[in-house]
This record gives sequence, C-alpha cells and structure tokens, in this order.
Amino acid sequence: MKLFEPGTIGKLSLKNRIVMAPINTGLSFKEGWLTQRGIDLFAARAKGGAGLIITTFMSPSKKLEPSIGEPVLDSRQSISWLSDLAEAVHDYGAKVCVQLCPGFGRNATPNPALPHGGLIAPSPLPCVKDPNVIARELTIEEIEELVKDFEFSAKIISDAGIDAIEIHAHQGYLTDEFMTALWNKRTDKYGGDLDGRLRFPLELIAAVRRAAGADFPITFRYPISHYLDGGRDVEEGLEIARRLEAAGVNAIDVNGGCYETYNLAQPPTSQPRGCWVELAEMTKKVVNVPVIVAGKLGYPELAEKVLQEGKADFIALARYLLADPDWPNKVREGRTEDIIPCVGCHEGCIKRRRFFKGISCAVNPATGREKELAITPAEKKKTVLVVGGGPGGMEAARVAALRGHKVTLWEKGNALGGNLIPASAPDFKDDYRLLINYLSTQIKKLGVTVELGKEATPELILSMNSKVIIIATGATSIIPEINGIDKGIEKGKVISAVDLLLGKGEVGESVVVIGGGRNGCEAALYLAQQGKKVTIVKRSDSRLPLDMLQGWGITPNPNAIDLLRLLDEANVKILLSTNTLEITDTGVVIADAQGERSALEADTIVFSRGMKPNRELQEALQDKLSEVYAIGDCVEPRVVLNAMWEGYRTSRLI
Repeated sequence: MKLFEPGTIGKLSLKNRIVMAPINTGLSFKEGWLTQRGIDLFAARAKGGAGLIITTFMSPSKKLEPSIGEPVLDSRQSISWLSDLAEAVHDYGAKVCVQLCPGFGRNATPNPALPHGGLIAPSPLPCVKDPNVIARELTIEEIEELVKDFEFSAKIISDAGIDAIEIHAHQGYLTDEFMTALWNKRTDKYGGDLDGRLRFPLELIAAVRRAAGADFPITFRYPISHYLDGGRDVEEGLEIARRLEAAGVNAIDVNGGCYETYNLAQPPTSQPRGCWVELAEMTKKVVNVPVIVAGKLGYPELAEKVLQEGKADFIALARYLLADPDWPNKVREGRTEDIIPCVGCHEGCIKRRRFFKGISCAVNPATGREKELAITPAEKKKTVLVVGGGPGGMEAARVAALRGHKVTLWEKGNALGGNLIPASAPDFKDDYRLLINYLSTQIKKLGVTVELGKEATPELILSMNSKVIIIATGATSIIPEINGIDKGIEKGKVISAVDLLLGKGEVGESVVVIGGGRNGCEAALYLAQQGKKVTIVKRSDSRLPLDMLQGWGITPNPNAIDLLRLLDEANVKILLSTNTLEITDTGVVIADAQGERSALEADTIVFSRGMKPNRELQEALQDKLSEVYAIGDCVEPRVVLNAMWEGYRTSRLI
C-alpha cells in the first residue's frame, strides 16, 4: 500500500505517509508546559504506527494576548519537556513536528478584565465569540516582537530534538488574518496587496530558518479557501502556495474554512468523505513540495486511493487517531474491522476544549488518559449480564470481556445497535453504522454470548447466576400531548421519528415534523432527500436544533451548522415559535407566536419531542442485587459519548 511507503518532507525521512494532524489537546500545565498526559497521547499515536506526529499548537509567548491553555515556548526550560516528547515519539520510529502559532487574533476567548478583551489582530476586528469586543490593531513594533519571539521558540524546538515546525495559519487565526484582505485592512507594509499581506508569514518562515537552520523542515497549514464571501478564494489560495514554496516551505498542509464556515473547518459526520481532497489536488498542480491533506480521510480505501491517484503526498488524520491510535497498524495488518471509527460528533474533542477540559474522544474514553484508563485484567473474574445491545451495552460487554469476565448480552430486538440503528439510517449519518459494525464485531471476537430477541424481566435476571448486572435498556420516544395524536397513530398517519427511521410506516408526499431538535431535523432531512415536501414545526425561535447546542457555549456546534445547511439545501421549511395544537385527518392545526391559528395540510405527521429513559428494570433490581449498574440513555437520554463512556468506565472497574 502506498500509505506505508516512505516519504520525505525536506530533509526529513518518514517511514510512511500517515500524519497525525494537529489538534488542540488542552493537556498543558498553567505554566505552559505539556503534561505527561499530553506526551502519552502523542506517544500512543506514534506507537500506533503514524509516521509523523504534528502536535497541538504552541505559542511563542503570551505577551500580547491571554493564553487559552496551550503550551508556551518562551523559555529554554521548555527544552526539557519538548525533548521528552521527542524521545517518546522517536522510540516508535515516528517523527514529531511542533505546530507553532503566533497568535489567535479575533478567535481567542476575550478576557473582560483586559482592554479589547486582550485580543490582537492585524486590524480592528470584532471578536468571533463576542462581536461586542473589538480586537486591537497590532503596531509594527509589536509585529516585529512577535517575529523575534517566533525565532526564539524555533531555536528551542530545534535544540530539543524536534524534527520539524508547522506554522499555524488555519481557521482565521492571527497569521490567516494577516494573509486575508477581508480581515487585514492595514495600509502599511503589512497590508494592502498580497505582497503586503504575506509579509508577516514570510517573516515567520525566515525566522525559523535563522533559528533552526537553512534545511530545518517547515510545513505551513492554511485554508486554500475560506468558502466565505470576501474571504480567500481558491485562486488566491493557490497563488499563496506558490509563494510559500518559493519562500522555502517544505510542505503545504491543505485544509479549508474558518470560524465563519466552521462546519467546513471542522467537518462533521454530515460532510462528504475526503472533503478537502479536491483542494489538495489543485495545490499539487502548482507546487513541487509535498502536499498534506486532512478532511475526513479515516477510511483506509479512500486514503489509499487519494495517494494512488496522486492527489496528495501525505494523509493527515486527527480525530480518527483520537478514536483509534492504532489505525495505521490495523490498516497495515489488514485488520480494518478492528478500527474504532470516528463518528464526527465533536463531543469528546472540540466540545470538551470549549470548556478548557482535556481532549478525549466519544468512542475512545482512554484518549488523553492513555495510562490512567488503560484496560487491565480483572483481579477476580466474574459472570456479567448486560441487558441492552446499544452502544453503551456493547461497549460494556466489550471491555468486561477484554478484562477476562464471562459476559452475556441480552437484546430484546432482532439486531444489535439500539437507537444507533435509526440514528444511522440516513446516508449523512453512515459513520454511525461503522460504529455498530465495530462493536458487534468486537464482542463476537471476544466470545461474548449474545442472545437476540431476549427480553429481560426482573424474575428472569434473578434466576441467573450473574454476579454483575449492567442495565443498558436505552430510551423510547415521548408521545407529545397533542389533540388527535393517538387517533393519528392508530390510523398510521402519525409516526415517531425513531419508528420512521426504522422503516416502520408508510410516508406520504407531504410531511409535517413536530419538533426541531436533532432527531426531528435529521428525520426531516432524511425525508426531504427522498423527495418529500417537508415542514418542521418548532416551538423555539431558533432555526438551529437547540439540543445540539447545549454545552457548546458561545461557539456553535459544527454538526448543528451543517445540519441546518443541508436542510436549507433540501428546501425544508422551518416554522419558528409555532405550537402544534391538533392533529386532524388532513394535517395539523398550528398557532404562531401571536396565537394566530392556521391549518397545515400533510399526508404524514412525524413527532420528535424527545426521549424518555427506560428505568423500570433498574428500579426493580436496585435493592435485590449487590452489583447493578445503569448506563446510557436509561439513566438519561444523551449522546453516544455518554453511553460509550459509561459502558467503558463501568466495566473497567468491575
């Protein structure tokens, strides 16, 4: 496979074409040092077979803007932990590249105690996270100071034995702002035409050369296009690539988007696979240095095809290696069925970083805690009964079996997957089918006894000899209290979103979806993509599905943004601040925010007003057995992360 052919970036020889893409880990001390947990995270990906590890972004100093928890390379004392990182990665034959970021610009989190929120930019710009805060314009003297700090950090990096430096100019951060006319309104030598706007990044490149040596490998990560009105277009992005090569950059790390197009900069599950490959292919046609590309490439056949067709030279994986650090080794060994699939949810990675938590992964709880949460053999082997074959139940069974317990899993349905089955029915959610396949394959390989069509009762469980009972019975749809809904269900005119996605009913040409949360919007999109005429009726005044925004703070969930984009493209009509009063034989009666009533005709009505936990079994057993654990949606309906984490962490301790 071309994935495992050696490659070079400048003077740097790499054992294969697989790169761990940079991602903010949040695993650093207050003093700006990378923690041992951070080193362990990168070492695990080196052990897993990646040829090059690009780190979390690191800052040259914090003189001009507040830190957001990233490592800071402003002292030669940093050589100590940087060399530890280099040695840990080198132990496995991989190389390590530090991503150096001179500033976050208007994308930083503002500090209300500081003037301008502590934010800097090439020109006065509204803060992305709070437009009421205006980042201040850097002076020429401050820009020159940033370049000197960058040079100092580059010297530290090279002296520590790190193999390369990547300059961070992605996603509308400070360097990207200098490069982009939309954000750079300066009239001095650092602004104006492309020559002026590129002066700052070219000075950063020259600074690395002065500090680390003329042949020290440099990669440069930036969006070929922002996909934003007024932002960088592809033509300018390719011209920048030419100029970066002329300035001595050894590889172009291609991506797209910015904070305004966050669903492209951080592609969710609903984005197409290989979403940046076209940009990489265009870049390769204008430069001779290697091109690195990321963007949903964690599918072995696709990654190999991109290389075979010459569309890129290296495949970069970030979230896919968070999900499974052993992705490269498993692909090389032909064990693709054992790869833990990233589902593109962003819950364990980006969402956790929004609240300054250390990075992890929804489907791999040990990410970021590689040693602390390692699976070890149980001191005492037990018989374990898992009730429920959804993601939480299967993960609990998998981990318990790995630890040496004798595990039986009961599932009352005729297939494993639980509510992942309807969730993965739309093509835009097909990554979740990979998760079902992975979990079901693993428990089979581990010898878990699986009994389908087996409905658990308290009496049946008590008659078993299992020492440990794990309840993972999930949740069911809430039937909203709307006049006429029971009659509509009896007639087959009304159906839940879950049953719809399970294929349990006939759907007419015109559909009203009651409820505009995640499930309702996904059901609406699923139907609209089949050619149905769909209207969503929602009580809130937000077009975005609010349940997808919970816990995300001031930065929207890219999955929610992309879902809304797809709804608009499919011509789904969304009625805001609207109540559904009654379901009739011809449709629904609704009332707007002013109480104005009207009728909405529909052949089929789909309801999605949330889920309720199935707690009956756990409540019946709680006082009758010593080891009964409830996990996942039967505790409280939430997301895949909660089910997987509770399954993993519960079985890890029994």
